[in-house]
Amino acid sequence: MSAAMEMQGVRVELGGAVVLAGAALRLEQGEHVLLVGPSGSGKSTLLRVAAGLMRPAAGRVWLHGALATDGTRLLMPPERRGIGYLFQGGALWPHLSAHGNLEFVLRAAHVPRRERRGRADEMLEWVGLEGFGGRPTGTLSGGEAQRLALARALVARPPLVLLDEPLGPLDRALRSALLERLELLQRRLGFTALHVTHDPDEAASIASRMLALEAGSVVESSQHGLIP
Repeated sequence: MSAAMEMQGVRVELGGAVVLAGAALRLEQGEHVLLVGPSGSGKSTLLRVAAGLMRPAAGRVWLHGALATDGTRLLMPPERRGIGYLFQGGALWPHLSAHGNLEFVLRAAHVPRRERRGRADEMLEWVGLEGFGGRPTGTLSGGEAQRLALARALVARPPLVLLDEPLGPLDRALRSALLERLELLQRRLGFTALHVTHDPDEAASIASRMLALEAGSVVESSQHGLIP
């Protein structure tokens, strides 16, 4: 079986500085992999390369065995990569309701109109926001907004989900609640997750492996016994 995602030799330079220096990693189907590193280490950059939102100077990215990026060439555009992305801070569309945020994603995924509302309502229920569909995003609390952002990342049922500091803006109780939701949804939907954070304790309880980004390269980490 091909890997859910594989990167080899990914190099990114920004403003003359090397951010990723030949980064390489491989995610197997169904894994929940933590990628840790301090702020500014290139974690978000690596996610953007994986999603096709940034072109590396060199390197390759494969998704489920298909070559998606070859150096500066995007062979697969972002909308065809089958990736759910929870951006740092949520990045909800403020002019849309909760339903609107989810249905926009479903429309882009070519889900038939007659199915969109039901799919959106189902996902809102799964993240604990049943009945919130008509709410403007600006009226949501921090925890509610982050749950909606998670729902938006998952509503099209992507096989691969990228999580950029998903628990960062939340207090301890809300972090724990959202982490439980995330674990339940991964079991239910079966997606592979790459979860970046500066806090190695953030999701250690549900991660299958932990990697670290050091000096622009990805290395294995043995913290918390996650690596056999």
